[in-house]
Amino acid sequence: MRILLIAGSFNSLTQRVLVELRDRGHTVPVEVTPDGSAIRDAVARHAPDLIVAPMLKAAVPRDVWTAHRCLIVHPGPVGDRGPSSLDRAVQEGVAEWGVTVLQAEEEMDAGDVWASVPFGVPDVGKSDLYRNELSDAAVTAVLLAVERIASGDAPQPQTGAVHARPALRQEQRAISWGDDTTETVLRILRAADSQPGVRDHLLGAEWFLHGGHPEDGLRGRPGELLATRAGAVCRATADGAVWIPELRARTGPGRPRACKLPATLALAGRLPKLPELPVPADPAPADPAPADPGPGGRTWSDIRYREHGPVGILSFAFPGGAMSTDQCRRLLDAYDAARTRPTSVLVLGGRRDFFSNGIHLNVIEAAADPAAESWANINAMNDLVEAVLTTTDRLVVSAIGGNAAAGGVMLALAADEVWCRSASVLNPHYRRMGLYGSEYWTYTLPRKVGPALAARLTEEARPVSAAAALSMGLVDRVVDRGPGDFADEITRSALHLASRGGIQPRIAAKKAEHERRESVAPLAAYREQELARMRRIFDDPSAAYHRLRRAFVRKEANAARSPDGPDAGAAGPVDC
Repeated sequence: MRILLIAGSFNSLTQRVLVELRDRGHTVPVEVTPDGSAIRDAVARHAPDLIVAPMLKAAVPRDVWTAHRCLIVHPGPVGDRGPSSLDRAVQEGVAEWGVTVLQAEEEMDAGDVWASVPFGVPDVGKSDLYRNELSDAAVTAVLLAVERIASGDAPQPQTGAVHARPALRQEQRAISWGDDTTETVLRILRAADSQPGVRDHLLGAEWFLHGGHPEDGLRGRPGELLATRAGAVCRATADGAVWIPELRARTGPGRPRACKLPATLALAGRLPKLPELPVPADPAPADPAPADPGPGGRTWSDIRYREHGPVGILSFAFPGGAMSTDQCRRLLDAYDAARTRPTSVLVLGGRRDFFSNGIHLNVIEAAADPAAESWANINAMNDLVEAVLTTTDRLVVSAIGGNAAAGGVMLALAADEVWCRSASVLNPHYRRMGLYGSEYWTYTLPRKVGPALAARLTEEARPVSAAAALSMGLVDRVVDRGPGDFADEITRSALHLASRGGIQPRIAAKKAEHERRESVAPLAAYREQELARMRRIFDDPSAAYHRLRRAFVRKEANAARSPDGPDAGAAGPVDC
């Protein structure tokens, strides 16, 4: 079937639906369409058998949905209508939500139902929920709808109660720091974590707060800033405190949109002297980073380490999957410390949601010298990847629980084995951000998939499903588990790998092979060649990278275009 995807942006759900449909043999062009006229043009160009809109802000024109069957993916159960469905579900603390695939008609979200799939709502941010539980349910619903259409079935009219609600406004997201409990504050923050953020006053200015994590130990006057850790600020609630990782300054009309930044960086020059808390203490003081706190103790850290006998697991979770210079260096410090532990298998990753999307474009854009910060960031990423590539005394496994893109994919490929959740989408390329790329990709990618496929992946710049990645050798194992079960399955699998006979001979063979390769073509040569090309791009103010980075970070409007085109989109999946 020829299925045209139309979307307001080439976001994570659009990419997921795209790769799942293509994997099943459908021809699937994609058009990023900002308005109705662009939708008409896209339909005229592609003459589809079916139109699917995974994420669309513009209304589908009447002449399109009357002439073509058009399916709308609505992030809510049957009867739910309105543009803030998932925001409201998170803010109201519902235990179960759903995705409905509707036939487009005049009234928004009121069309006949082709499929509806429920999903549980864990205590996570909206964007994490969107990329994981909702995405899983949405793909199931879309595939079911397509199957029913192919079989000649008819949709079902909507029955039962209708809940049509307007967009959730900032007034309804407002936090009352003197009255709201930690639980309430967390629901509000998580319902707006990626977009639009929660508007608030802090240190004499207006900000949008992004993300929230609980803190059980610290206390203070409600609304007061208590401490910092890893770029986040801890703020007191009526009965506890929360960690806020990112802030975005509110800018007035006609001014460029501010960058979403690590909170302490956004507040630079305003932030009073606060205690900088280390990563939380672990019961085993020799461990390089904390284990997850047990019942009765909650605190936040973006990097954690835990051990299970011969297996060490170094997990990390950076907002949006972006890794700044500082985050790369802190993760490298934790990795170096983990290598001192007596383990035979070291797992890198293993959490739900993003693995990594590479360098931190927001921090780069906000820097006084973006070219210099780009250079510092790519070198910090390379230092981390080099550490993984040169680990020869144990096996290293990359565990990709969510999406990964650009340098984040190359970080994963530095390990001996790559394990990937079945729902993950990989973007193993840099071209859509106008970059040649680094992170030793010219060494790892051809070695993994062969030179011809490596060239195709980087030049075509298309997203790849976990199943396709397995078939081409990009990953070594696909883990068919839900996002909440991924970490436990990774732990079990790593323990099985460590207990297998022959692991020590395998480690010895790995070391010998590394030494052989270094004698033929040292890693330093790959790094030097890649960075020479990156340096020329960074130092050229007219390079496409600077324009594309600015447009991506500041959410500047771009002309409608196909993501399959030569200069489309961003480096990888966006937040939501």
